[in-house]
Amino acid sequence: MDLREGERLLRVYRHHFTPYLSRLFQVLIGAFPFFFLVFIFRGSISEYAYVLSHMIVFFIFAMVTVYVTLVYWLDKLIITNKRIIFINWKYLTVRDESEALLEDIQDIHTHENGFLSNFNFLDYGSLKIDTASSRITILFENAPNPEGIRTYIYNVKGIL
Repeated sequence: MDLREGERLLRVYRHHFTPYLSRLFQVLIGAFPFFFLVFIFRGSISEYAYVLSHMIVFFIFAMVTVYVTLVYWLDKLIITNKRIIFINWKYLTVRDESEALLEDIQDIHTHENGFLSNFNFLDYGSLKIDTASSRITILFENAPNPEGIRTYIYNVKGIL
């Protein structure tokens, strides 16, 4: 992503932290059966193989945790004074980049997740930006404070 001439970076938004913690918890829960399996077979394998098995299982799930963290951290919504850019990493090797000029934005829809969104640390939801072109729709899932992002975009655009 390169800025164009006369373009200034205004804000960068990343996914909300709460769904990321939920994903890390899922990875942790997924590791337990493998550690338990190694524990069950501890009597039938040598102590060296037992320790090595634990290290291998730990290494694999550490790599899964690093992968989940990188995909979380690399996804971002970038707002400049001329356009909005959404960089979505589907995998570490597949990146999807969408952009919309501010003047082409027609509507912004937000959806927050229930009653608990009244609390700041749980205020996340989805942000959908529709443009004049039917092909470009930016959907930012797990956006922190989607109403705040929508208001900010409208302020930058000059509508509010």
